[in-house]
Amino acid sequence: MGEDLHQAAAAVAEAAERVEAKLASLPAPAARSTAERAAAAAAHDGVRVLRRRFMEAHGTAVYDRLTDGRTRRPRLAELVEAAGAAFPGLVPAADRLAAERSRTQADKEGLEIDQGIFLHAVLRSPVAGPHLMDSMLRPTERALALLPEFTRTGVVEMESVRLERRDGVARLTMCRDDCLNAEDERQVDDMETAVDLALLDPGVRVGLLRGGEMSHPRYRGRRVFSAGINLKSLHAGEISLVGFLLRRELGYISKLVRGVLVDDGHWHSPAIEKPWTAAVDTFAIGGGAQLLLVFDQVLAASDAYLSLPAAREGIIPGAGNFRLGRAAGPRIARQVILQGRRIWAKEPDARFLIDEVVEPDQLDDAVEAAVRRLDGEAVIANRRMLNLVEEPPEEFRRYMAEFALQQSLRLYGADVLDKVGRFGRRHQ
Repeated sequence: MGEDLHQAAAAVAEAAERVEAKLASLPAPAARSTAERAAAAAAHDGVRVLRRRFMEAHGTAVYDRLTDGRTRRPRLAELVEAAGAAFPGLVPAADRLAAERSRTQADKEGLEIDQGIFLHAVLRSPVAGPHLMDSMLRPTERALALLPEFTRTGVVEMESVRLERRDGVARLTMCRDDCLNAEDERQVDDMETAVDLALLDPGVRVGLLRGGEMSHPRYRGRRVFSAGINLKSLHAGEISLVGFLLRRELGYISKLVRGVLVDDGHWHSPAIEKPWTAAVDTFAIGGGAQLLLVFDQVLAASDAYLSLPAAREGIIPGAGNFRLGRAAGPRIARQVILQGRRIWAKEPDARFLIDEVVEPDQLDDAVEAAVRRLDGEAVIANRRMLNLVEEPPEEFRRYMAEFALQQSLRLYGADVLDKVGRFGRRHQ
């Protein structure tokens, strides 16, 4: 570690120790008075200025040290944990983060903001950023462990997702009927595992995603695509920046677009890519609507709707801001994201987001015909070129760098904490 880097890291560590001492003298976040909250915020802001300057000056060197000169490929969670050990005070240490994790969202200190500062700089780096994004495109260890069994049987049952290979089609069914397929960290892990398996299995030519039948009284027996983020988990403090919000975007959703990177890939492409179809029954809200923007074709029942009410929820809808304007135009993107407009499958503007609309009782047959349309030898090469134009990797990387910082701040915005607090009290 160079002398300048060593001295700058020591300065950050000393400042962080002073802030921790100050915070230790205050009550827990939810119990603080207005003056105590202001004092805590001022302490945080002071050291965060140092952290941001440090990462702007030394971010690439820090990343090189954490990855042994980019010879290793840690995923997001492993990377931030290593940073906490190697550079005290730069990001929360593992024990502090574990303690924070046990609290409800409203009673947290907001330590994930420091992860946001760190990852903002890493992703902005033209050296470190692409390396990290490629690392997130590699198959997970869980998927590699399940692959032999899936290749043999064609079926994997997980808590949130059922994966079945039939007639060359990987059929992913989201099956969290307890929460209308509202996403949490369990579902993100299951989805990434399923996407990896579908991409790695040589018997799969096309992927299909659909919601399963629900047991919720209002939708009993009907399929539902997704109700968005799981607000119960958010209130409980179980929706994390790294494990959910960033892993979701840089993990399975990016793999849907760019494929999975493997060591034994062909010389002409290290990624295994396949075309994907999504079918929407009933609704796709929030994260469900975001997800549709990366599919090669989308079908919907005529009574379904899409919505992405991010501004009302108080958070940023993943890469929805990056993709929705490109798909539907800037005016519709602002109406949907900023004003909470719903897009019904039958209305004219839905043509920018949905390829085919059919009556609910005809959707099954329409889906089978749709997946066959994507089962062609030239489809993969053409979708690769389309994705390269529509979503250039460098533009996506810059977006995700800013997202890492802004979403970490939004997680602890007063409006978000008030909303999840009211949600928690209502359900208690």
